[in-house]
Amino acid sequence: MDKGDDVSLLLKYFPLTDLQKAQFEELGRLYHDWNQKINLISRKDMEHLYLHHILHSLSIAKLIQFKLGTRIIDVGTGGGLPGIPLAIMFPESAFLLIDSTGKKIMVVQEIINALKLDNAVAEQTRAEELREDTDFVTGRGVSDIQEFYKNVEHLIMPKGSNSLQNGIIYLKGGDLKKELGKLAGDARTTPINKWFKEDYFESKMIVHLRTT
Repeated sequence: MDKGDDVSLLLKYFPLTDLQKAQFEELGRLYHDWNQKINLISRKDMEHLYLHHILHSLSIAKLIQFKLGTRIIDVGTGGGLPGIPLAIMFPESAFLLIDSTGKKIMVVQEIINALKLDNAVAEQTRAEELREDTDFVTGRGVSDIQEFYKNVEHLIMPKGSNSLQNGIIYLKGGDLKKELGKLAGDARTTPINKWFKEDYFESKMIVHLRTT
């Protein structure tokens, strides 16, 4: 693990309770253990776990503080990102983490159980097959944004009671103006280096996309 790539990195930016700090510490151990058995995260990237994956996921907690009872579906969660870090950060919100890869979802549910996160559940399914109502759908570089939008828009309830209108919160880099295309008018794009000063976030963006 890279020096400084631990919970102290999160504490630079977030006030954590003792329980949250312990959960984030345990999350690191769980990822390192499970990644020996199944490739949840690129093995060469594990030494940057907290910087590249956990803190990156938590940029959503800078964009919005989910209110009590907010429902979030994390689509294409892979190894549980950004869903698990957000479930730790927002224990009063409900998280459904979905992915089509059964082995990964099995491990994600094991991690959820180990962390005793009673506000999160993992399910093997595809967004286009899911019939759930939610306030927000999150994703992290899952696919082209327009394709992602098409697959998840039916899940999102109108309006909502948070500071942001219900919709998609998407983590992505690159030329987002071109990728958003006709959706650009409903999107607000924020550079993550507005909050996090590490070089890694120089080109990383977070997109809030209204669906109604």
